[in-house]
Amino acid sequence: MSGVGDPAVAGPAVATAAAVADLFDALFEREYHTRLVGGAAEPLYLPSRDGAPARICYREDFLASALHEVAHWCIAGPARRRQRDYGYWYAPDGRDARQQRRFVAVEARPQALEWIFSRACAVPFRVSIDNLDAPPDAAADAALAVAVAAQARRLQARGLPERAGRFFAALRARFNPALDLEAEEFAPRRLQP
Repeated sequence: MSGVGDPAVAGPAVATAAAVADLFDALFEREYHTRLVGGAAEPLYLPSRDGAPARICYREDFLASALHEVAHWCIAGPARRRQRDYGYWYAPDGRDARQQRRFVAVEARPQALEWIFSRACAVPFRVSIDNLDAPPDAAADAALAVAVAAQARRLQARGLPERAGRFFAALRARFNPALDLEAEEFAPRRLQP
């Protein structure tokens, strides 16, 4: 007889940063010599050195940070994965308007992938301007939302890159098996600033 608490009738697992890290490591640690590690004060990618695996370090135990950092890893090619923080440009909080436009240009695709991963985990996604010290700028927020939504629709239509597709499939199987990515609506109005 099946009943409450019976594993045979249990629903999908609840996504946590630790569960996502375990899933990532099971999928990619052996093949890519890369681990997803929480507890960092700031997110950071550290390439493999002296036989130690590469580490994708996400902030504290934040699920959104883990998903975002994996998105960067899924996009980075082999040459980028040999560089600290993938060799990407980054300016800290307090960016001016020109720097913020550049940020939008480089962050739209990773945030789009993070949104798709968030859907697979059945958790909300928030677009991030990552410029907390700057004065509020509704136009910049809207521009990033439009760019992220456009990238998400592009990924949805063309298919996910290989590693991203594998990660998405594993997330969906574990946390949101009913999700139909093709039926998802990726529109700017669905994004929370």
